[in-house]
Amino acid sequence: MDLPRLIRVARAHEPADVLLTNARVVDLYGLQVLEADVAIAGQRIAGVATGARRGAYRAAETHDLTGAYLAPGFIDAHVHIESAMVSVPEFARLVVPRGTTTVIADPHEIANVLGMTGVRYMLQAAKYNPLSVFVMAPSCVPASPLESAGAELTAYDLETLMQDQWVLGLGEVMNTPGVLDADPEMLAKLVAAGRRPIDGHAPGVSGADLDAYAAAGVGSDHECTTADEARERLRRGMLVMVREATAARNLRDLLPLVAPATARRFAFATDDRTPLHLLTDGHIDAMVRQAVGLGLEPLLALQLASLNAAEWFGLRDRGAVAPGRLADLVVFDDLEAPRPRLVFRGGRLVARDGALLPYERPVALPRLRSTINVPPDALRFRIPARGRRVRVIEVVPDQIVTGAAVEEARITDGEAVADPARDLLKLAVIERHAGSGRVGLGFVRGFGLRAGALASSVAHDAHNIVVVGATDDAMRAAVLAIVEMQGGQVAVGRGEMARLPLPIAGLMSEEPAETVADQVRALHRAAHGLGARLADPFMALSFMALSVVPALKLTDRGLLDVRRFELVPLFVD
Repeated sequence: MDLPRLIRVARAHEPADVLLTNARVVDLYGLQVLEADVAIAGQRIAGVATGARRGAYRAAETHDLTGAYLAPGFIDAHVHIESAMVSVPEFARLVVPRGTTTVIADPHEIANVLGMTGVRYMLQAAKYNPLSVFVMAPSCVPASPLESAGAELTAYDLETLMQDQWVLGLGEVMNTPGVLDADPEMLAKLVAAGRRPIDGHAPGVSGADLDAYAAAGVGSDHECTTADEARERLRRGMLVMVREATAARNLRDLLPLVAPATARRFAFATDDRTPLHLLTDGHIDAMVRQAVGLGLEPLLALQLASLNAAEWFGLRDRGAVAPGRLADLVVFDDLEAPRPRLVFRGGRLVARDGALLPYERPVALPRLRSTINVPPDALRFRIPARGRRVRVIEVVPDQIVTGAAVEEARITDGEAVADPARDLLKLAVIERHAGSGRVGLGFVRGFGLRAGALASSVAHDAHNIVVVGATDDAMRAAVLAIVEMQGGQVAVGRGEMARLPLPIAGLMSEEPAETVADQVRALHRAAHGLGARLADPFMALSFMALSVVPALKLTDRGLLDVRRFELVPLFVD
């Protein structure tokens, strides 16, 4: 930054590089709209001229906004870019035209597959894009000792990561039992963060346990699903990240808590959104529109979309239209339903009318090794009957939590088999990192398949292969297709197969977002043709193995009671 020049431009002693005139500037400090001109020098805002000062600035490039609103670029407080299933440049192409100029990414998905190599890949892939990608060091790789990830990140690894200027703090601390039990390695990771932000992940934690969790240094949580949960966190000084993901939609339930007195303790986060969701609905801009549509005052919604996240993460160079801040700006015409038509990043126009403007990327994306290692003899899905009643995972629509039930099993020739007529399907998780041949088996209700199988190498958080099906043969065919593609998602049934290849760590595609979205649509059509009832059955499937979110989950090591944090038998008698 040329500080002397910034000062000269601010005082109107020297022409600005860019001047935005006749703007309705959104002031997120005073919660007001100001008629103003905004002068930009280099990447920074030099001055905001109101009243009699308007007209004082000159510039080489002038944009007359003719009364349009000018707000700070949106900030996603917590996102897993991998969940968009596209490369980082493609993700930028999706979200920047919608007004997002900064994201706080937790790359623990790819870290669970490739460890430090995966994190470094994301940092490298984030360079030279018209999007600021900051990273939170993944705190839980693996998420728990009850699943098999492809790597492990120690406190020493995280200390190394913290030296990178783009790493802001410690990512979501999912190992709540490790914190509460004062596990030495977990505590070492908290200490490694120092005074940096520590993000939380504590669904269902309350009372004294929540006190201990917050006392350990965890300062935020994006897993609140009820107003009571969010209220408890507010009382402990935590930042509540209001999440509106593809599979977990919490904005409507949490929004009643957002008021002028509390708004500064909330921020918007998308967590996990598919490319289809991003293309058809949007990103943080969609959350702003939804919040305003539900009754939130527009300026408060814009606070949650930018300033609050900037301050929580210590990014005091952005999040507001104010002198000295980065000129990350969005222009829109309707305060009640903002749809950015111009997006500036660092003072440069990067998107217009919903499309990213051309830019040069001087280096290619790095290459990664294959990550699908499944021996052929691992695909065994037989469940010998050891009783008549089995534990069943119950899908909760639009949430990543699951229920737990006990049902009579269908027994055929001494085996427990799927019973599609009762929506009792077989579920399997196959370890895919080390070629161990380990397979966890169970039953699930809520997918609705009448035939065929669905499989995915996206399976939070260890990202082993997860498959649900009506028959063993269909399940085997689906997993073999994923092995052949070296990662992806598959729907198999009635002699047909829909595929989405995900060769980047088994999580992301090398194709344009539109191509990926078309493939996702084809998967959904195929799944719904097989009877699937969920709007996005693959997103739901990806969370069936998440070992840190209640109540009942399945990993490659077996059926997991998350509340007791222990493996439990499939049969209960």
